[in-house]
Amino acid sequence: MSASKTKTPAMSRRAFLGASVLGVTTMAMSNNVFAAHTPLKIERIEVFPVSYPTVMRFKFFEGPSGTGRPAVLVKITADDGTVGWGESVPIPRWSYETQEGATSTIRDYLAPILIGKNPFDLKGIHDTMNKEVANSFSTGAPITKSGIDMALHDLIGKATGMNVAEFWGREPGKELTLSWTLNPKTLDDLGPLIEKGKARGFEHFNVKVAPDPKFDIEMCKIVKELVPDGFLWADANGGYDLAAALDVAPKLADIGVPVLEQPLKSNRLTGYQELKKQGALPIIMDEGVVSPVDLIEFIKLGCCDGASLKPARCGGLVSAVQQVEILEDAGLMFLGSGLTDPDVSLAASLILYGAYDLQYPAALNGPQFLGTSVITEPFVPKGGKLQIPQGPGLGIEVDETKLNALVEQSKA
Repeated sequence: MSASKTKTPAMSRRAFLGASVLGVTTMAMSNNVFAAHTPLKIERIEVFPVSYPTVMRFKFFEGPSGTGRPAVLVKITADDGTVGWGESVPIPRWSYETQEGATSTIRDYLAPILIGKNPFDLKGIHDTMNKEVANSFSTGAPITKSGIDMALHDLIGKATGMNVAEFWGREPGKELTLSWTLNPKTLDDLGPLIEKGKARGFEHFNVKVAPDPKFDIEMCKIVKELVPDGFLWADANGGYDLAAALDVAPKLADIGVPVLEQPLKSNRLTGYQELKKQGALPIIMDEGVVSPVDLIEFIKLGCCDGASLKPARCGGLVSAVQQVEILEDAGLMFLGSGLTDPDVSLAASLILYGAYDLQYPAALNGPQFLGTSVITEPFVPKGGKLQIPQGPGLGIEVDETKLNALVEQSKA
């Protein structure tokens, strides 16, 4: 989808999969780039819980608290006045993390132990966060921690004048092709939803499937009839049982669906092994892959043909970069998606996928479903594509007047 990017020499697959995933490629790069920079200290960490209004139905934002998209903006200020912005984007119906939990975890547990630390010490800060809020099966509170990770990357970039991609040793991408998300309640809803996407220049579509295989097969047939040349990406969000997944995968393949994402719940590892052995479709893991350790284990166990990356899901950009490089080195598929990210979190994903030359349309649907923005130049797709930020850090500027207005609106 974009021009090839310059990168540092890759480790061999055996060496990479056998190495400790803490302190590898990304950490070495950042340490080399910033070793000569004047040391900074984190002086202040602030949190701003907000709810972004939605403009289209999305099943994950329907619930007792309303239909908005909850998020927590994170502002980190260094002792020289440099500011970095990040964003935690919890979705209780997708993961266990909530806006209230993310806010209190950052404010009461993480911020106090990070004050005074060097913001360039990404490894040390992640180690500190993971000690304070411990891991369980995988990284503890990864969506929450991603807000701090993104803010640190933005702060480092602003302090050095470098785009985040540049301190990975890569060139920032120019633009990213997107897919349009379909989650209709009925088959009759499908045609108008597709037409709405096509009217905005989208040529590729991702569909939410499961738990009803009959509905899913009919839905995918309609999409392929209406958009025969588009990339059709089926995402089950863990909604099938094994028998249903084994039955539906060959039928989706016959329709022309190229991949099946997260067909089973995250802990059904033997089921993933069976689906991969069946070989009807490439099996892509998503919710189950939080840390690089998880990804390496699932690859070794033969559970997947690739993974769909989300910086917001996996604790931030440090983890996401390592996972992209693991997939590249293992020769597996790297897909890019998001958590209906508002513009700050969206910027981090755009930079990652552009820098690593994502080859498939990205399921970044924040601009599709969200009705407002807190940055000075909001992201607006044109022809089904988004421009990738080129400036220092995340390449965006938060408009604090807009932010404060949204904070007050969210309280009402």
